[in-house]
Amino acid sequence: MNTYKLSYTRFSETSILVRWPEKIAPEILDDVLVFKNYLWSLNEQSITQITNAYNSLLIIYGAYIVNFEAELSFLRTQYPSRMYQEVQQRKLWKIPVCYDAVFGLDLESISKEKKSSISELIKWHSETIYIVYFIGFLPGFLYLGGLDKRLFVPRKKSPRQYIEKGAVAIGGEQTGIYPNASPGGWNIIGNSPINFFDPKSETPCFANAGDRIQFVAVDLKAHRHILFEVKKGTYKIESEVLDG
Repeated sequence: MNTYKLSYTRFSETSILVRWPEKIAPEILDDVLVFKNYLWSLNEQSITQITNAYNSLLIIYGAYIVNFEAELSFLRTQYPSRMYQEVQQRKLWKIPVCYDAVFGLDLESISKEKKSSISELIKWHSETIYIVYFIGFLPGFLYLGGLDKRLFVPRKKSPRQYIEKGAVAIGGEQTGIYPNASPGGWNIIGNSPINFFDPKSETPCFANAGDRIQFVAVDLKAHRHILFEVKKGTYKIESEVLDG
């Protein structure tokens, strides 16, 4: 495991931001998550939340931090000990996506811009294994890394006021799924019928940072069938364990 030079700064009266090198990379994410899990394993009662992004951790405390220097020093001394933390189990989730024109509102325009067929775009998008870097923006919105460079397309100049729940989209160098209906400026290429966030569930979002995602192309009939099963509560997302 690589060791990085981290920066530790006061973020607010009750939080500290730990930053890795400004780079989006799987090996940095691995280190971020190992340190995150190690800090949780210490069972420090003062820490109430730890949130990761591409290359940072935001550590939130339940009360005002009286001595920042002491807390920063504590975090610095704990970083080397993360080496003894077990890597969390990771999964590959196979997510059904219908790329039919009824859902893929921007597929034709992207096809013209890229001078590639729609079937090629779908192939490039569904063949990739994506990394879940973190979850945010909206509850259940997965920030995925690994989009094929041939699919890079700028976000829309004028965002749509309404994007359907489950919309699969591309924005710049990223792809993602809107977990609920919302405004948005990404290019819509399909729709997934599953729930990405269920507040009534014991685990509201099935995926975790570090997991992998693969999109599986399905037709309209299969999309409707899966949606029916999801509403009945009988659909189970296909997945497999990647490591221990």
